Amino acid sequence: MDFMVSQRNLLVRTYECDSYGHVNNAIYLNYLEYGRYEFLKDVGFDYPGVVKAGYGVYVARVEIDYKRSALPDDELLIKTWPVKKGAVSGMFAQEIWRGEELLVEAKVTWAFVDSRGVPAKIPAQFDLPGLKPEQPE
Repeated sequence: MDFMVSQRNLLVRTYECDSYGHVNNAIYLNYLEYGRYEFLKDVGFDYPGVVKAGYGVYVARVEIDYKRSALPDDELLIKTWPVKKGAVSGMFAQEIWRGEELLVEAKVTWAFVDSRGVPAKIPAQFDLPGLKPEQPE
């Protein structure tokens, strides 16, 4: 990969686990959201500024492949990088790792929207190079 891969560590908390003793599948959406927000910060994307300007970045689609279960007190690594970028939308790839074990693979499609929630072209001040992959997937 010749482009930015954001990486963040996260510790699994007991209250995120279900009756089977592993992380509930819906909690992974929170982990992925955290990873994407941190990616945006890493590339200099001013998310609070986007909202203040009357725009938003909405998740349009999430594809998740669950490979293995995370358990209480596991230290996880969330990796996030761009795989597609257009004038209005794009896609991130994400992975969640526990050590050398890949637990989750995800693709998240996002869209830039105006104050009505309608897809809108990304204004130049928010259309940063870090949102675009340097190589097509």
